[in-house]
Amino acid sequence: MKLDELGENAFLRQLLPGLPGNEELLVGPGDDCAVVTRDEHWDTLLKTDALVEGVHFLRDTDPYLIGRKALGRAFSDIAAMGGDPEHALVTILVHPSRQVESLLRLYEGLSSMAAAYEVSLAGGETSSLPFDGLALSVTVTGRVLHGRVVLRSTGKPGDLLCVTGRLGGSLVSGRHLDFTPRLREARILCSNGLLPTAMMDLSDGLGTDLPRLAEASGCSYKLNLESLPLHPGCTIEQALGDGEDYELLFTIDPEFEDHLFRVQGLFFPETPVTVIGRLVPRGSVAPSIPTGWQHFQA
Repeated sequence: MKLDELGENAFLRQLLPGLPGNEELLVGPGDDCAVVTRDEHWDTLLKTDALVEGVHFLRDTDPYLIGRKALGRAFSDIAAMGGDPEHALVTILVHPSRQVESLLRLYEGLSSMAAAYEVSLAGGETSSLPFDGLALSVTVTGRVLHGRVVLRSTGKPGDLLCVTGRLGGSLVSGRHLDFTPRLREARILCSNGLLPTAMMDLSDGLGTDLPRLAEASGCSYKLNLESLPLHPGCTIEQALGDGEDYELLFTIDPEFEDHLFRVQGLFFPETPVTVIGRLVPRGSVAPSIPTGWQHFQA
């Protein structure tokens, strides 16, 4: 069977259960980051991500924005676990015909994003490609307070489904290249008497990522489409399917709803939080919604 016949999700369901771990690995493949033990105060987050020309950006994209996006995507995953990024390794694969100046500008974008969050660019690798193209592989380490990591798999029936920010139109607006990872918002959501029951970032679109979170938590979901927070001019279909919003999708116990909005109003009033539905027991019929991006499928 070919990958485009099987699809990304089904391929991962075959691949991931057989991967080895060890006693230090607390959370393995399948969440936004891996988690390994560090000490009595902190656990370590591990994240790797890739950007490929023609998939995540176009040939004529400003290299500065490519660099920012490469790190920003990984930082968004660190945020989804309730942590903070610390160090980054960057591998560049590029055809030798590319201009040196474009690669230097790409590293300016990487450095700008790293410096904004006090993250070190600790090293990496460069390699030539045998065909014209550009790809980046980014590995980021982070930290999260021991016992306070937030997973996709720990939501429960009755929990409210919430999103930060607004959804839709990331590609036409250019927001997929120039966004702010929700590290600050995640840090606040995981403190101040709050802790989401489950959380992930919205990179592939709500229509793809919401079913992933619900499945990981052993639940189904009910979604109020009319409540989706839309960017101006966007449709519900775009909010579900465009992807690359890099917002947080999280669940919270209904008893903390009022406190959630008090905290949001005090600490990040510029970033809205919206309740869009709730988790329900597995077996309940989930609504049919447009899906977002899935690798290996047209």
